[in-house]
Amino acid sequence: MGYNAGMVNTLPAQSTLTSRRLPLTPIHILLGVQTLAVVLVSINRLSTLTTGYVLPNEFLRWQDLLNMLGLPLISAIGFYLLKRRLAYASPALEGRAHRALDITFIIGLYLLAASYGAHEVTNYLHIRFCPDEASALCRIISYNDDGFSHYVFFTGFVLINAVILLMQVVFPQVGKLGAGDIALLILNGIFIGAGIFANLAFEEIGLDLYVVGLAVALLIRKGLQPMFVYYATAYMLGLAATAAYKIAH
Repeated sequence: MGYNAGMVNTLPAQSTLTSRRLPLTPIHILLGVQTLAVVLVSINRLSTLTTGYVLPNEFLRWQDLLNMLGLPLISAIGFYLLKRRLAYASPALEGRAHRALDITFIIGLYLLAASYGAHEVTNYLHIRFCPDEASALCRIISYNDDGFSHYVFFTGFVLINAVILLMQVVFPQVGKLGAGDIALLILNGIFIGAGIFANLAFEEIGLDLYVVGLAVALLIRKGLQPMFVYYATAYMLGLAATAAYKIAH
């Protein structure tokens, strides 16, 4: 009886739980963190500001170190806080779907981290010592750089972003989005789309196509939910611009 009384005193009625409308300001801020991370990654990758060596032994450039340990960490923390923010007190909070998404998020985060560890070191070695892949060692380095690490990255990337999209299915936002919220979601999405173009225009378009497919499908089926608007904008623009560039070149 004491346990039940405690539950009554601390939790609102179930009807309130299932109809909760979350303020979108924190979500816009967290999406802005992703935008900042993408802008910094693009500057780090495409400029010469961080091409100096970290130590006298030249084991890595600052560019590689920041891409491996600094900038992805900002993005990962932002994704985690966004995932937590999308969840609210409802029966789904302790449900199987939410637990499955938590586990999937951890798997995706691990794979994404592993891919950066594999890619940044081998990319540096590939560019500096193995431009022609003449030796067996260089072919191994090249495959880890352009093959294996990319597969691991895109798998982790798709899992994390699919979790964010499906969190919105499990914890839908109640009520219509205001014009201001839609505008901010699209604006953040445009920045992400530009970042996708800047980073993929010279790479193969990979498994990220599944993200845009899922986002568009959910947008059509479930309507104007914040994450569906954001992802559909970002990935449709980014991948369309990348595909157009590749066709033109």
